[in-house]
Amino acid sequence: MSNWIKYPLFLLLTLIVIGGAGAGWMFFLNDWLIKQSIGEPAPLLSLDSVQYRDLNKNGQLDAYEDSRQPIALRIDNLVQQMTLAEKVGLMFQPPLTFGEDATLLENMNMNMGYGTYDVINDRLINHFNVFGSAPVEKMAAWHNQIQKLAERTRLGIPITLSSDPRHSLRHGDRATSVRTEGFSLWPEPIGFGAIGEEKVAEEFGRIANQEYRAVGIRLALHPMADLATEPRWARVVGTFGEEAELSSRLVRGYIRGFQGETITEQSVLTMTKHFPGAGPQADGWDAHQFYGADQAYPGDNFEYHLKPFEAAFEAGTAQIMPYYGIPNGQTSEDVAMAFNKDIITGLLREHYGFEGVVCADWSVIADKGGPGFIAMRARAWGVEDLTVDERFAKALEAGIDQFGGEEIPHILVGAVEDGIISESRIDQSIKRILRDKFRLGLFDNPYVDVEKAASISGQQDFVTAGKLAQRKSLVLLKNEGATSGPRLPLARGVRIYVQGISADIAKRYGEVVQRPEDADFALVRLQAPYDPPRTDLYLGENIIETILHQGDLNFKGEELAHIEKLVSQLPTVISVYMERPAVIPELAASAAGLIAEFGAEDDALLDVIFGEFNPTGKLPFELPSSMAAVENQFEDVPHDSLDPLYAFGFGLSYE
Repeated sequence: MSNWIKYPLFLLLTLIVIGGAGAGWMFFLNDWLIKQSIGEPAPLLSLDSVQYRDLNKNGQLDAYEDSRQPIALRIDNLVQQMTLAEKVGLMFQPPLTFGEDATLLENMNMNMGYGTYDVINDRLINHFNVFGSAPVEKMAAWHNQIQKLAERTRLGIPITLSSDPRHSLRHGDRATSVRTEGFSLWPEPIGFGAIGEEKVAEEFGRIANQEYRAVGIRLALHPMADLATEPRWARVVGTFGEEAELSSRLVRGYIRGFQGETITEQSVLTMTKHFPGAGPQADGWDAHQFYGADQAYPGDNFEYHLKPFEAAFEAGTAQIMPYYGIPNGQTSEDVAMAFNKDIITGLLREHYGFEGVVCADWSVIADKGGPGFIAMRARAWGVEDLTVDERFAKALEAGIDQFGGEEIPHILVGAVEDGIISESRIDQSIKRILRDKFRLGLFDNPYVDVEKAASISGQQDFVTAGKLAQRKSLVLLKNEGATSGPRLPLARGVRIYVQGISADIAKRYGEVVQRPEDADFALVRLQAPYDPPRTDLYLGENIIETILHQGDLNFKGEELAHIEKLVSQLPTVISVYMERPAVIPELAASAAGLIAEFGAEDDALLDVIFGEFNPTGKLPFELPSSMAAVENQFEDVPHDSLDPLYAFGFGLSYE
């Protein structure tokens, strides 16, 4: 029941506010009223020596509260007690974040139009993609606060927190990657492709599982099983590379690490994405943007991209996320994956027999923004002309269970009440969603131990494993001078000029000098090139462009001139952070040493340069020889560019 019905004075007060200080007061008034409606916490009761949480506060042991009962019985018992609004609330997974001190926020910013109390206690949403980061003990305490709010709702349905990756060295704070203070640090997923070992991917999953659970995160919005067959694509960094067999091995290990052999209360679920493979984006443009809506299959290689997902199914991935793109020419209608019945029902459900939750990628239904403007258009590619109600209906008909990034359950409730969508169809999805909550043990105890959070996260063996993985992911591409043999490893104590590397850390290895002319060697860290974000997009779309780099892959202009000047002065060892396959013929020709890195701290890189660690990494994608070669390759075919500079799987060592 909405606040408009709960509070008889609400309409009157709203009219007063509208006539007075404006809409800002409406927000705070509505928020205050919501807080007044919060119910009591669930008492802890005992019956026949069984202790249970009385989630619906009726003084009885209901089947859904009884951990001894089969999950199917618990689900049916709960569904029978749920109102339509409570059911629909399960089908949304918007972002949720916290204040600077991990406090509850009542303005989610980004024009989301809701606060913590509102979204949990009024909109009855209880799945959230947690944004932002804080010290782990504060994140754990915040998690317990929101679980307490959920416990006070009528049925006490616990919250499931999800997250994008949180263990990389990138400093993202909104999308695709969030570095979390206190967690161990690992290479990017593409770095696992460079390592190539299934056991390392599984070890990471096992460690990340424990660090996630310490702060209450129970659903990983990863792995990306997509194949990076299009080198310009902005999301190459989140994949395991372009080769299906390699990616399949790593996907299997990764999921086993997070979930275990079977899903229990010790698991972190995986939402494998982006079915049926988001890699073959036309011309490399990402489908977050309207101009990147199309996927291309000039090599007729659609089925190749399914192989890592088949490995995910074998490993028992709990959930699946389709992408935004339109699989042109592959299905009976050219509409985006979330609206494509041939993809979700025909291929995923019927062909592969997948019975888990299917969650649409973020914000495919409704535009975001305030009165009179759009901050971000819905990524409803191919169905832009449909109303929001019609988009909901089409996605559910296609087979979607949950809607990522959306927070509009009242609209879906209205669509059911208007007969556009049946309540029985809603029940199909919520039973899948509830099954995962029960499998994780959230109904029995959703809380975490705040005092133990810091000691669990960042354990020394976790940190050591991450540091080793960083070193193993480094790929030595070149080791020779213009007129001499190998230049690496360097001898300890040589004079070095550094760029992009901490001088304090470099001092542990050599004598750091301030000018190139005083050095024996220059050591330079670079980032793979990309085009600047477009300026003709809505606000929210431009945020995505600033996070996900795309466009040209070649060094040029002042940056290239600066590098060429440096290598002409003295032998130079260059490391390139390859979030995408860079085009580097000039660097390969002139550098004394060349290293591809995929997320490594300075000491990891210097350990390789100075011979403390023998490089073992292999390229998880080929490095094209030119942008012309990139433009002429097929988006859906692996390592097919003409005369690549370095082939897939290339990598040198010192032995």
